[in-house]
Amino acid sequence: MADQIVLQGISARGHHGVLDSERREGQTFVVDVVMSVDLAPAGASDRLDDTVNYAEVAGDVVALVEGEPLDLIEALAARIADRVLARPLVEAVDVVVHKPEAPVGHPFTDVQVRIRRERREPAVIALGANLGGARHTLGHAVAAIARLPGVEVHRVSDLYQTEPVGGPAQPEYANAVLLASTARTPSGLLRALHAIEQQHGRVREVHWGPRTLDLDLVQYGDPRTGHDVQAAGPELTLPHPRAHERAFVLVPWLDADPAATLRVAGEVRPVAELLGGLDSSGVRKADLPWRPDW
Repeated sequence: MADQIVLQGISARGHHGVLDSERREGQTFVVDVVMSVDLAPAGASDRLDDTVNYAEVAGDVVALVEGEPLDLIEALAARIADRVLARPLVEAVDVVVHKPEAPVGHPFTDVQVRIRRERREPAVIALGANLGGARHTLGHAVAAIARLPGVEVHRVSDLYQTEPVGGPAQPEYANAVLLASTARTPSGLLRALHAIEQQHGRVREVHWGPRTLDLDLVQYGDPRTGHDVQAAGPELTLPHPRAHERAFVLVPWLDADPAATLRVAGEVRPVAELLGGLDSSGVRKADLPWRPDW
């Protein structure tokens, strides 16, 4: 079970209901919120930035209860869940809205609506390797990503052979791009990708040097709807800051999704347009068989 932050019994007065008396007089609503959050970073750092500020969450809940009147507490629960899930570290949320003063007309102790919402965001992952059996390594990596809890692989590009760019003399790369959806947060997904790299012997010793496996989180969310994550920190930068310059990323990405878009300097641009401005002659489809099983 994922780590959780639990807020119980948040109480506020609202005017939700279908009856005129409910809208006019109002009543007390009580809300419970259970957030699934990866608390390992906060446990290690002891920093508030690495967890969810539950005081702020409680404030959001009270604002929604006291805010716009709604006919149904089902709608109130959904709005609370959406607001909580918008926080970047929350992977899933369970919300219970209690209406203890509901006009039921018979003896009762409580009326509750319970809902669960999970994060489900598209993610683009670039894969590369040029040491050992690169093709088999990438195939194993695809399978390992597909086995991650909260990750569903939808499509994997063909395999491409790529001439190395920068760095020391080294063998050609095998590259591919994977399209997935995930309930994991961006930082949680990136940590999982790094763990898969380590399982395949990845070490970071030479900048742009040869490697057994390289997994890059290129994009998280959909820039076409404005719901893509933009981050610039020491541990996570999104979208990938150099993806728009790399034909070995854009070519397989376009293969997997001809309508792909990428945010570059704040502007959402088609990947096909970005690729048109690059020299992609060093990227060619591999002749090797490539049927990763996920």
